[in-house]
Amino acid sequence: MTSSCITIGEGTGVYHLPASFSLESRADLCGSHLAFELVGPDSAPVVLVQGGISSGRCVVSNDDGDGWWDQMVGDGAAVDSARFRVLSVDFLGGDGASTGPVSSGRRPFPAITSSDQARAITHLLDFLGIEKLHAVVGASYGGMVGLALAEGWPQRLEHLVAISAPHRPHPLAVAWRSLQRKIVSLGIELGAPERAVALARGLGMTTYRSVEEFAARFEGAPSIVDGRVRFPVEEYLDARGEAFAESFDPHAFLCLSQAIDLHRVDPSAITVPTTLIGVTSDQIVPIEQLRELAFVLGGVTELVEIDSLYGHDAFLKETSAIGSILRRVLVGQEVSL
Repeated sequence: MTSSCITIGEGTGVYHLPASFSLESRADLCGSHLAFELVGPDSAPVVLVQGGISSGRCVVSNDDGDGWWDQMVGDGAAVDSARFRVLSVDFLGGDGASTGPVSSGRRPFPAITSSDQARAITHLLDFLGIEKLHAVVGASYGGMVGLALAEGWPQRLEHLVAISAPHRPHPLAVAWRSLQRKIVSLGIELGAPERAVALARGLGMTTYRSVEEFAARFEGAPSIVDGRVRFPVEEYLDARGEAFAESFDPHAFLCLSQAIDLHRVDPSAITVPTTLIGVTSDQIVPIEQLRELAFVLGGVTELVEIDSLYGHDAFLKETSAIGSILRRVLVGQEVSL
């Protein structure tokens, strides 16, 4: 079967992977596809941008929806879409337009690894005629996929920027995510999947941000409504959880959460020049883990540490600090946003 691509909007396409795409788990995805977006001049160097499991191909706002990283990508931004062609994809196994539990009806979905995601991206690069990426900028799970790409296909990228992304998941973070998956699995079993996803996301929010931020925001006294005690932090966790549950499929959550915990790369095998960005308050990817990674990576490596109240979510919040680093790496300009 010849690979093909369906265009569904300006700069947006659905690329059909080889007829049988074999996963590291030895399962096969038959008739699978990868949704992507390209923004920027046709002849410009290409930068692949990927985020966490709840991000997708829509990095910059357009007619298809709001961009998840508008503050960092766009005309004149740190990842300048007037200077670079920005490529992004929906992850396999997610609930975007790429093959996943929703589009395929496979529930549970086969185990997906960061290496599987990276290999799918190489097929897309071949189809698009992109021999080598100027850079890969990945945050959280997207950074893990970037590390897998740099390990397995170093000839396909000139530079890697990995933000809050380790070479293997920290055991405490695995513990948190395993409990989230048990909550969601139980919710599916009991017929309350959306409520379970909301609870799992609420639990996740306690790990994404820093101890200092929670102390600053939620020290207020509890309230009593209809005889029920409510703590200030509960309203925040409930709101964030419910909003996430409205837009994220439970089975896709199970697949991509597990994909994070399956992530493994051999740092010594990565020779691509790499910039690591770590956050000193990150509970999910402790800064000590990134210091270890920087020490054992096989190529030229820079670790930049930033302080932030926002913990693991700093890549979504610290636009000035991270933007300055990206400008320097991508175009050699040390300029804050």
